[in-house]
Amino acid sequence: MPFTDDALLDTPEGPARVLVLGHGAGGSRWTDDVCAVRDAAVDAGWVVVLLDQPWRVAGRRIATRPQSLDLAWLSVLAHLGRPAGPLVVGGRSAGARVACRTAAQVGAAAVLAVSFPLHPPGRPDRSRAEELVAPSRSGIPVHVIQGREDPMGTPEEVAAVLPASASVHPVEGNHSLERSAEEVARSALQGLQGAARGFGSP
Repeated sequence: MPFTDDALLDTPEGPARVLVLGHGAGGSRWTDDVCAVRDAAVDAGWVVVLLDQPWRVAGRRIATRPQSLDLAWLSVLAHLGRPAGPLVVGGRSAGARVACRTAAQVGAAAVLAVSFPLHPPGRPDRSRAEELVAPSRSGIPVHVIQGREDPMGTPEEVAAVLPASASVHPVEGNHSLERSAEEVARSALQGLQGAARGFGSP
């Protein structure tokens, strides 16, 4: 079902809340943690869009360059249009990076980042902190859910680069949080509730 129908965004019952999530850089399926976030958000009244990047739709195994990912993401968000209610963008790993880089451009109310890859494993000198803090610099709240043993950045490393306005929720796991899917979903709902309150929703 295409999401060009404005009824999905501004309904006869009032504005719909919209959450757009992106996937990671590898694999051909949606992971359990993201699916748990999707299900919890839908139950809480959000319209959820899972955005498959073109490289994955084409059956390729490796993600394209960041500029290409951003271009596809922005194109889909433009196709969706601006919802009357809050728009939250996010995803896991590479999807979280895309959401952070483009949050200001799409007018996001908040960013939900699952397993943000702050740096390559064992390479803290190659930090992606600038991407992670970009939304905060535009006044957009960031809610990060990070595995306690993540080799791409522990919760402590992530918290150290973020302003006090951002939130970091540690969960059990490494870069994969599938075994903590329920806890990831609960934490994600906290971030979504904050975005909704900021938009005047209960």
